[in-house]
Amino acid sequence: MLELNIQTINNPPDFSGEIDINQQVDFEIDPNAIRTVVTAILCDHGFHDGAISLAIVDDPTMHQLNVDYLQHDYPTDVLSFTLASDPQRGWLEGEVIVSSDTAETVAKEYHWPPATELLLYFIHGTLHLVGMDDATDELRQNMQRMENKYLQLLGVQRGDSDESEAS
Repeated sequence: MLELNIQTINNPPDFSGEIDINQQVDFEIDPNAIRTVVTAILCDHGFHDGAISLAIVDDPTMHQLNVDYLQHDYPTDVLSFTLASDPQRGWLEGEVIVSSDTAETVAKEYHWPPATELLLYFIHGTLHLVGMDDATDELRQNMQRMENKYLQLLGVQRGDSDESEAS
């Protein structure tokens, strides 16, 4: 089970939309921690309603999705798709898809649980949904600062900011 200090969130943000988690994973995750951090990101960026689908898949599935939607012939750690958005109304519909296989592999390199690596992927993908980008070094550094902020919200310390990077 992902060991996170969810009690550090005194006033959980209010997101009245749906957050649905579909999973294919061989290790335990904490769906409440994932929902909590995704909700925090959405609300911090002005989105309080909508529908967010979160999926955990294996590398072959991720590879096929990457080919089908981005024409990249390789698996990746996270994909995110904004399906519809109305920032004035605070409404967002989107999907974040993460790879459990990649999380297991990468987590070993950084000496933390695969569930924590997976959590990082959900944070990264949700930051993309709300409009953040990591196309340049400066934007990537800003994204990492935000990832660290949301990991710390759950009591997770990444250590060196370059330790683990969702792409």
